[in-house]
Amino acid sequence: MAEWYEHSFGEDYLLVYKHRDTQGARREVERMVEWLKLPQEAKVLDLCCGMGRHSMALVEAGFVVTGVDLSEVLLREARRNDPEHRVTWLQADMRRLPLAGGFDAVVNLFSSFGYFKEDHEHIQVLREIKRVLKPEGRFIIDYLNPRYTADHLVPESERMDDGQRIVERRVIQNGYVMKRIWISQVDKSEGDDQVEPREYLERIKLYTAEQFTAMLGEAGLTLERIYGSHAGESYDPIMSPRMILLGGCQ
Repeated sequence: MAEWYEHSFGEDYLLVYKHRDTQGARREVERMVEWLKLPQEAKVLDLCCGMGRHSMALVEAGFVVTGVDLSEVLLREARRNDPEHRVTWLQADMRRLPLAGGFDAVVNLFSSFGYFKEDHEHIQVLREIKRVLKPEGRFIIDYLNPRYTADHLVPESERMDDGQRIVERRVIQNGYVMKRIWISQVDKSEGDDQVEPREYLERIKLYTAEQFTAMLGEAGLTLERIYGSHAGESYDPIMSPRMILLGGCQ
């Protein structure tokens, strides 16, 4: 039986997250460049690059970029948006990267961590980040803030897009934030769904800053600072919307 992340990052993902824009990615990259303090032509790995919004922004900022993702659908979209082949796009599992290393930085963005069932699998991802980094390399992991997520969770939402009804239901269960998504075509003449909705699951394990710090240490990485938002605000365990971890190798 396929894992949820093998099923959920397909064509419908492009519909559900079409509102994610390139301008927002550019602003986030501008801030990250300040934090990482990288020289021009530095080698950057965008781990779980998705549709490549941040990868392209990193290239525009003057870096040599490799984008890795498991989803062939999202990589196809990334390649379509990169007609000049400025990014090296690779399909791979984040636990087993087909890369020798030598990166000045690894970035993991848009809550693309915590997908697996076991802690050791997430530690393995961190070990792969450590393995592909240069000894002086840096990393950024842009993760959700567990307490803020719990306090501001929207149990259910519904919207229409391109004649599709998108229903999203969210719950925190057994240490995971889980979102189930139903997408159905609506017949405009009758105003009702004509076929069974397509159903997807998204599941992210919730880790506190203390738990994340321990996992990073086990993987040979050091946490230097946590930001609470893409604007660079200091991290507050209760009030910050994000938990953006910045660090390097031990």
